[in-house]
Amino acid sequence: MMSKQDIPRLVLFPQTAEVNQKDHLVIGGCDSVALAEEFGTPLYVFDEVDLRSRCSEFTKEFKQRYPDTTVCYSAKAFTSKAMLQLVKEEGLDLDVVSGGELGIARSVDFPAERIHFPGNNKSAEELEMAIQCGIAHIVVDNPHELDMLIKIAGKRKVDILLRLSPGIDAHTHQYNTTGTVDSKFGFTRSTWDEAVATALAAPNLSVDGLHFHIGSGIFEMEPYEKAIEVVLEYAAEIKQKRNFEIKVLSIGGGFGVQYTLEAVPPPISTWAEVIANKVTSQCRELKLSPPKLIIEPGRAIVALAGVALYRVGVIKDIPGIRHYVCVDGGMGDNIRQPMYGARQEALAANKVSVKETGKVTIAGKYCESGDVLINDISMPELNAGDILAIAGSGAYCVPLQSNYNASCRPAIVFVREGKSRLIRRRETLQDLTRCDIV
Repeated sequence: MMSKQDIPRLVLFPQTAEVNQKDHLVIGGCDSVALAEEFGTPLYVFDEVDLRSRCSEFTKEFKQRYPDTTVCYSAKAFTSKAMLQLVKEEGLDLDVVSGGELGIARSVDFPAERIHFPGNNKSAEELEMAIQCGIAHIVVDNPHELDMLIKIAGKRKVDILLRLSPGIDAHTHQYNTTGTVDSKFGFTRSTWDEAVATALAAPNLSVDGLHFHIGSGIFEMEPYEKAIEVVLEYAAEIKQKRNFEIKVLSIGGGFGVQYTLEAVPPPISTWAEVIANKVTSQCRELKLSPPKLIIEPGRAIVALAGVALYRVGVIKDIPGIRHYVCVDGGMGDNIRQPMYGARQEALAANKVSVKETGKVTIAGKYCESGDVLINDISMPELNAGDILAIAGSGAYCVPLQSNYNASCRPAIVFVREGKSRLIRRRETLQDLTRCDIV
């Protein structure tokens, strides 16, 4: 079998990816072409070994440097019963941002005491649901939510974190930036004091600590260090002013992943080293007791573990302009490129090692000119019926899927040690109208 050294793009695919004697892409011991035949296309394939390995790596690397660390999987990156069951088995906590995600978590008996609930516009019903479930923390985002929570909680005691917006630019895409001053997320600096005072004065709230999240797809250490510095300095300030010391510091997620050969993020060990050192040294300098540290990786756990398989259909060559290769999916199942210009890589799954002949644009089947999965990628000569595998499809592709053009959302399989299991069936025409009333 060929290895990642023989086919450079294989490094962007799941950890078990290899090429068999048929020149087919193999994931988790399963021939991807055979998977496409068995389950149809588009098809999302997740390498279970890869998923579990990354869960374990985050836990190991952070805990050995900062023992009181809780790794909290961010469900919004990819939510399904099977995925949340896996996260539960791996011992991670869970970060949810809606009543729907909370409901899916409870449907697999995810321990409520390991669930945390941020979000910028929670409804009264969602807050009531979270309180009833007895989750670990409601991460309060703004003054309106704080007032609403105090009223809804009544005589019940609710554990909370306060989400602060630290005013830090994470140097990522504007759609993925969440910690700047101009952000819908978190208490702005001018409201921090009032928020802390109100929360501490509420007899039905227990303030465990502070939370921030500066963005997604981050490759630099400095924004994390600056945000930790800003928030811990404020923690020292409220300790002095109000005799209150935080027990928990949640720094969010956003750790970048390698979607292309050129963009290589720091390894998890480096993130852990820098973050642990910064929290430890800053607490020592400010005379704070080291708090429990919560990190919230989502994309970094699932992105490279997932692969999308498509079947090639129409091929359109416009001489001197563009060579289109159209597949049987597109923005309905992966809107990341049209939404914010995300770049991914691909392989011809049924002829991986065949020599590239030129650049093509991989387009979808939807009625939008912007329905493009990858612009200008070097590929071998492709024909109708070939199977394309797009790497880095594990994060946000599935949650952002739609039924645009009355399309059916694709099936999803987990693969491991040569065996595949269907974790979400393909939608049917009946599914498309199940909520309709005539």
